[in-house]
Amino acid sequence: MGRLAIEEVDGVTVAAFQDSKILDDAVIQQIGSELLECVSQTSGGKLLLDFSRVRFMSSAMLGRLVMLHGKCKKANVTLKMCCLADNLREVFKITNLHKMFDIQKDRDKAIASFSKKGWFG
Repeated sequence: MGRLAIEEVDGVTVAAFQDSKILDDAVIQQIGSELLECVSQTSGGKLLLDFSRVRFMSSAMLGRLVMLHGKCKKANVTLKMCCLADNLREVFKITNLHKMFDIQKDRDKAIASFSKKGWFG
């Protein structure tokens, strides 16, 4: 069973995490592999990570996300995130990762944000 539910929405590849807790190294390894596969298979160059189900994740998972960010840059894929629980949002702020990642409040706004150009949309 895959750890991500992948779908295409308005030219954006949406990868939704299926686990509420991402703590186990084997799970993180599998998610990391699936995310890298998403980058290589993204047709429109737009990847959205949906965290709606995730309540907890380890620092090792944060490391995977940083690595993914680098892979996306190299592959010219725009990476965004959405639906982070308040506690996860706080972790991203404490670690300054909120400056690295484009984090949107909800899925619809995140998908729409891929189409915006410039400061005023």
